[in-house]
Amino acid sequence: MSVRVLVVDDQRLIREGIASLLGLQAGVEVIGTAADGAEAVERTLALAPDLVLMDVRMPGMDGVAAVAALRTRAPGCRVVMLTTFDDEELVVRALRAGAAGYLLKDLPAAELADAIRLAHAGVTQLDASAARHVAAALAAPVPTVDALTERETEILRLIARGATNREIAGRLYLSEGTVKNHVSRILGRLGLRDRTQAAIHARDRGLF
Repeated sequence: MSVRVLVVDDQRLIREGIASLLGLQAGVEVIGTAADGAEAVERTLALAPDLVLMDVRMPGMDGVAAVAALRTRAPGCRVVMLTTFDDEELVVRALRAGAAGYLLKDLPAAELADAIRLAHAGVTQLDASAARHVAAALAAPVPTVDALTERETEILRLIARGATNREIAGRLYLSEGTVKNHVSRILGRLGLRDRTQAAIHARDRGLF
């Protein structure tokens, strides 16, 4: 049976081009497309694809955030990132969020179809440069939550649960400014870029 695929990319020409090329490949059936992460989640829940081919950087909800959402809401669907960005941070973030692969857009259509079939079969697919980034990241020391104070750990746990700064402030009887300062320190101490990374970091370490 063919692997049922949803193609996600914010650029219409690229999105439709990928869908058309994959439609010519044996064993792959494109069942729909989406223009951003939020639409990808919505269409995945509606169409139940076997695999989502996801761009990374998109307006609104980006690809990494969409992977994290699908990990919870559609755990049976595998997601492979397809992007032009060969960046260690993005590769690591995507894989930590639950992506089943990270590929670059210069891949020939036949090889992309092969990668889709393999990812659907449970084999993680990485571009050669992405694999090097993963190796480099594994070799580097990883900051842990032990670097945080008890209050910061509590705030990180609430971030992982989706709480806003205002909600955290109300819950812990703090000002929003104080919470914002705590969040900035948490991100700095753990070497993270944003709240999405913080939430994934916390969940990976069982704080959620």
